[in-house]
Amino acid sequence: MAHQQLSSQSAIVGGEEDDEEAIDELIASLPQRKGVVRPFQSLYQNFWCPTYLLPNVIGFQRHFQAKHKDILLVSQPKSGTTWLKALVFSVVNRSRFDIFSTPLLTSHPHHLVPFFEFQLYGSNPRPDLDGLAEPRLFSTHIPYASLAECAKQSDCRIIYICRNPLDTVVSSWHFYLEMARSQDQPEWSLEEQFETYCQGKTSFGPFWEHMVGYWKESLERPHKVLFLKYEDLKEDIVGQLKKVAGFVGLPFTEVEEEGGVIQQIAKMCSLKTLKDLEVNKSGELPAMIMKVEKRSYFRKGEVGDWVNHLTPSMVDRLSSIMKEKMSPFGLQFNTR
Repeated sequence: MAHQQLSSQSAIVGGEEDDEEAIDELIASLPQRKGVVRPFQSLYQNFWCPTYLLPNVIGFQRHFQAKHKDILLVSQPKSGTTWLKALVFSVVNRSRFDIFSTPLLTSHPHHLVPFFEFQLYGSNPRPDLDGLAEPRLFSTHIPYASLAECAKQSDCRIIYICRNPLDTVVSSWHFYLEMARSQDQPEWSLEEQFETYCQGKTSFGPFWEHMVGYWKESLERPHKVLFLKYEDLKEDIVGQLKKVAGFVGLPFTEVEEEGGVIQQIAKMCSLKTLKDLEVNKSGELPAMIMKVEKRSYFRKGEVGDWVNHLTPSMVDRLSSIMKEKMSPFGLQFNTR
C-alpha cells in the first residue's frame, strides 16, 4: 500500500498542470479514517494527513521553490510550534524590530510565520512567494520524507522542535476539546485521544516516525537540520536561542549579549507575555481553513503536566512505545 501511494504521488508530481482530477482520484484511493474534530484523515506517504489539507500538501510538494536563505520551522501539532515561531521570528528580525516595535505585539505568531499546508497553499496551488523579505520564514507539520524535494536538496535551514510525547498527548487533547466546543461538536475524551496517539493515527503521525525522521537528518546533516526539544528551551532559553541564532547565520554579538538582547527576546516570547497580548486574547485565525480561537494556542506550556492527567498504565504504555520506536536511534525523553 505504501509503495502504491508513493508511486501515485510520483506520477502526479511529474504530470500535467491541470491535474486536479488526478489529485482527487489519488485522495479517493487512499485509506481513510474518521479524525479528531476534523471529519477525515487519509494515509498519505505513510503519514495521516487531514484529508482536506491533502491538495495543499501536494501543491507545496509540486510547486514550492526553496531559496538558500529560507528557514523552515517544523513540528508536530502541540509541540511548541507557536513558541518557536515567536522566538525565531524575533531572532531573525532583531535588527529590524526591538521589543517595543515587534510585530508580535499586533500579530499572532501563526500570521508572522505561515504554514505551507494551512495558509500559503490553502487557496492557491501556486502562491507567489518571491516577494517575501529574506530570509523567508515558513512552517509546516509535514514529515521530513514528504517535504518538497527542493526543501531537502537546497541549503535552506530546517529548525525542528519536539516535545515529550507524554505532554504532547495531553496538550493536543486540550486543544481538540477547545476546537470541539467552538464548533459545537461532541467532546473528545482523553482516553480516546490517548488511544489514537498510541496507534500513531493523529494528524501528521505516527509521532515516532515524525520525530525520528528529523532526528536522523539532524545527526547526518547538522548544518541543515537543528533539532530542538521543548524541555531544553524551558530549561536554558538563553543557550538555546544562541544555538538558533548561530544555526541561521545570525549569531548574537558580544554587545547584544551584554545588552541583554537575548533575555529581552525570551521575555517577549514567553507564554505569559504572548498570552496577555490583546491580539492573542480573542478572535479566530481566519487564515486557517478551520477557524481556531487564538487563545487556544496559549494554555499552560508546562513541562511534566502529564502527571496530572495520565494514569500509571497510560504512562507505561506510551513509555514502552517511545522506548521501542525512538530509543534505538538515541532519541529519549524523561518518563518519570
